[in-house]
This record gives sequence, structure tokens and C-alpha cells, in this order.
Amino acid sequence: MSNKKENKKGHMGIWIGAALFLLLALIALSLNISVVTVKGNQKYTPQQIEKILFGSRWDRNALYCYYQNRFRPPRDIPFVEDYEIIFQSPTNVEVILYEKSVVGYVSYMSSYMYFDKDGIVIESASSRLEGIPQITGLTFGSIVLNQPLPVENQEIFEQIMNLTQDLITKEIDADQICYDERGNATLIIGDVDVYLGSNKDMNGKIHELYNMLPKLEGLSGTLYLDRYDENNSSMWYSFIKR
Repeated sequence: MSNKKENKKGHMGIWIGAALFLLLALIALSLNISVVTVKGNQKYTPQQIEKILFGSRWDRNALYCYYQNRFRPPRDIPFVEDYEIIFQSPTNVEVILYEKSVVGYVSYMSSYMYFDKDGIVIESASSRLEGIPQITGLTFGSIVLNQPLPVENQEIFEQIMNLTQDLITKEIDADQICYDERGNATLIIGDVDVYLGSNKDMNGKIHELYNMLPKLEGLSGTLYLDRYDENNSSMWYSFIKR
């Protein structure tokens, strides 16, 4: 008689354990991420990152997301070096992006090849990234990812690196940086061409451009800053409208 009671209790314990397991599984499957906060993003909007990382029903499941984030390699996102997903609660996560440092790109074999401040090609894309200038007028050989951009004129390339850093510092978004055969530079910013000329006094030229940008809004033409002289504070510049 006692054996029957013990067996009955044993079966009851198994059923209770199974029910609890099923209940916990259902709770885990029903916990979906509803709030996504994105930090460190400059090249992507929060909505774009949310769609990439949490685009499917399974991606939004908290348990599945935790497993993926903990035990699987991160997803490959163009222009992103790495990212972290931090759980603030089972339904609230924070995504921290660590974006690659991109200063310019060149057009090569129907692709856009993006390079960093050291001249290393870090990304190949079929579409243009907003806010990054295209560099034209360079002559280079075969381009390989994660290798230096193989330019023939290294001196001009170093000037480009310095110029792009000046533009980033002043938060000036140029569409293109064009170089002619003599090494003279021209910036294209919307409908305005800014002729900078040689590399001489380039920091001062960019500073002048920064001060003049508000007056150039809505205009179309060419601004000539090649005559800039750091020793002449009363310098004037010509602007020819189109």
C-alpha cells in the first residue's frame, strides 16, 4: 500500500516538475524585447540598428537574444567595429556601437572603398555613406581590404589625410575632395566649389571656410581661398556665382 502511495507521489512530482518547466518555458518564450536604446551611432539611425539586430520575431525574444549575445559572434554590420547589447531588464536593452573611423572613400570597380585616418581600406560598399567625402584625382593600383590604399603619390595622400582631419575637426561635411594633376585641392560642398589650391596654409584656409559657411548657404558658385595668407588679416576672397 505504501509503495502505491510513494509511486503516486513520485508521478505527481514528475507532473508538477513538467508543468513548472512548461510554465517557465512559456514565460521565457513570451518575454520579448520591446525597448531598444542605441548609443554611439553616427552612421546609422537607431531605427536602422534596431532593424538589423532585432528584425525577426526570434531576435526580439529575450532568452534567444541573451544566448546569441553571450555565446555567438557578433553580426557583421558595415562600418561597425563591434557592438554590445546590455540588458536593462528582460524587455529593455541598450545597444552600444563602436563604429569604424572613416574619413573618405574612392570609387573602384563599381564599389565605394572606404578608408580610415591611417589610409587603411576598411570597408567596401555598393552605396554611398552620407557625410563622407569622395576623393577624386588620385592614381592607385589594386585595392585590397584591410590594406593601405595603394596611391602613387604618397605626398598628396598625406595631404588628404591632414585635410580630412581638419574637416572632421571643424565638422564640415564635404561631398568631394578633388585634386588636379598639380596637387591643388577643391572641395565640393553642395552647390559650392571651394578652390583651396596648394597645401600651403591649409589649416588657415579651412578655418576661413568654417567662418564663411553660414554666408554660403543657398548659393551656387565657386569660392577661391587659394590666395589665403596667414600674415594678411585683411585678406579678401572672390566668389563667382553660377
